Amino acid sequence: MSGADTLATWLRLARCPDVGTITALRLLQTFGSAEAIFSAAPATLTELGGPQIAQALLAPPGKELLELIDRTRAWLAQPENHLLTLADEAYPKQLLEIPDPPLLLYAKGSLPALTAPSIAIVGSRNASAQGMANARQFAQALAEAGLVVVSGMALGIDTAAHEGALLAQGLLAASTIAVIGTGIDIVYPARNRALAHRIAEHGCIVSEYPLGMPALPANFPRRNRIISGLARGTLVVEAAAQSGSLITARQAADQGRDVYAIPGSIHSPLAKGCHELIRQGAKLVESAQDILEDWKNMHFPCVLEEKPAQPTSSDHPDNDLLRIIGYDPVSLNVLAARAGLDASTINAQLLMLELDGCIERLAGGMVRRLG
Repeated sequence: MSGADTLATWLRLARCPDVGTITALRLLQTFGSAEAIFSAAPATLTELGGPQIAQALLAPPGKELLELIDRTRAWLAQPENHLLTLADEAYPKQLLEIPDPPLLLYAKGSLPALTAPSIAIVGSRNASAQGMANARQFAQALAEAGLVVVSGMALGIDTAAHEGALLAQGLLAASTIAVIGTGIDIVYPARNRALAHRIAEHGCIVSEYPLGMPALPANFPRRNRIISGLARGTLVVEAAAQSGSLITARQAADQGRDVYAIPGSIHSPLAKGCHELIRQGAKLVESAQDILEDWKNMHFPCVLEEKPAQPTSSDHPDNDLLRIIGYDPVSLNVLAARAGLDASTINAQLLMLELDGCIERLAGGMVRRLG
């Protein structure tokens, strides 16, 4: 964005009361620019939007808006801070394909990341250890294949996806994008502050919300359309039946994007959402290579280099107990009965497996195998 007047005009349009994104898009299509909207005759604005919208557009900027304009100018003066409008060349073209692209996109970090081939990875905030591991592994593999990983910087799967992509930072100029539901000057959740700095350094953080916007509940479902809109496909790693990740997946489908889901145990609540998506037509995936093969001839060529196989839990000295545990959650009593061992022996072996990262403890005295 260039020019103080242009900045003020676009902020005025984006923050105008009673003028939502769809109405603003219609006005932009009619008048051709934000400046032309505010220069239009009152009768024309009334004819196009009605008296309430015309009155809102014709009202002079208030104190709150003028202060926001000043804060935004100061923020833009800092390195790697950007504000993109629908009219900017750097505005992501893939967002122009969705029904309600954001009028403004605040960005901190690498702008080329916003137009690179990308995939969204989303899932539960209350993820399991296996779900977190899956998100990291998929994200790293996909980033190493040349894709930018898009997520929402929430706790759980989002965090793991960003972390996994950042492991590939040596291979890509930008490896991950975080789409946040607050003003870009606010880090939410606060515990992800260090992660946010790394994303801004090795990728990009974006938001459609003005500076100072707090973490309002309604912001996050709305920002999900940007997560799915920036990417050519969305992978759901773990999701409960009513998870917000399902909103992102459905928006991806509505936007004509690919939807992928990792299946899980029929006994796990965190697999219910993924199974629902698969029943509705999402593509079941078991590895990053499944996605890359699916995209190879549809979007762009991807090559995932073969890597030496990593030791798995089957190589563990206690693999007999791992075999008995299986891949579904199991209670200690059932496990003891299956193994024919007393509780103290079982607990000792489980402790070693847990320390080695081969199992995780679940609520209710249950254990589950990892890997």
